[in-house]
Amino acid sequence: MSANSADGSGRGHGEDRPVGRRIILGALGLGALGVAVGAPAQRRLDDTLAGIASKDPTGLVSLLPGGGGFRFYSVADKVPHLSADDYRLTVDGLVDHPASYRMDELTALPSTRLVRDVQCVTGWRVPQTAFTGVQLSHLLDLAGVQSNAAAVSFTCFDGIYTESLTLEQARRHDMLVSYKMRDEPLSAAHGGPVRLYAAPMYFYKSAKWLSGITVTDRVQPGYWERRGYEVDGWVGKSNGRDDDPTS
Repeated sequence: MSANSADGSGRGHGEDRPVGRRIILGALGLGALGVAVGAPAQRRLDDTLAGIASKDPTGLVSLLPGGGGFRFYSVADKVPHLSADDYRLTVDGLVDHPASYRMDELTALPSTRLVRDVQCVTGWRVPQTAFTGVQLSHLLDLAGVQSNAAAVSFTCFDGIYTESLTLEQARRHDMLVSYKMRDEPLSAAHGGPVRLYAAPMYFYKSAKWLSGITVTDRVQPGYWERRGYEVDGWVGKSNGRDDDPTS
């Protein structure tokens, strides 16, 4: 769940005209069909459902079974798309070696595959979901973090979502800059081509459509934190919930 139009943690602020009843009913049919489709069709279905969710005042899209176990919410008015060829990830701030990575450069770095439950702070959980990517700590090591650094901020190419971690949190082995989910390239609906994956935290911490990593001297509360969510989003230890840990 992210501050965007899919697998998020709350409703958004899009101003487009709400979708009509026929479209919602059609989407329900698509969702039922999606249970039986393969990965390519699932990716197309995810994009379709996420787009509908951004204009759905009823909340019905969040109940669809076709989202691969994920629920779709809306905070942006559309799902942003950026091709792998056009993608760039910048690493800057309090570092000795600022960098900009193309997609092929990112995927050429040593990779890590994690299989964990995805837990939304609203209560739903998607069990044993694989994410693959580069450990965030590896990118920080390559950049050369300066001695006065204390935190990491994340920006996204949707122009809305932001997140942050302490430097200690960012250096954990289970914090990934991820480009695959379930061993498939991340779809736009799920934050592709690259997203943050904060495995031990509620999914709102896993910023979608990641475009910038900035090392800072203090934690800067992100999109959801400015709306009342806890800055330290540990599963089972924050936001008043007692869910089982995800790792």
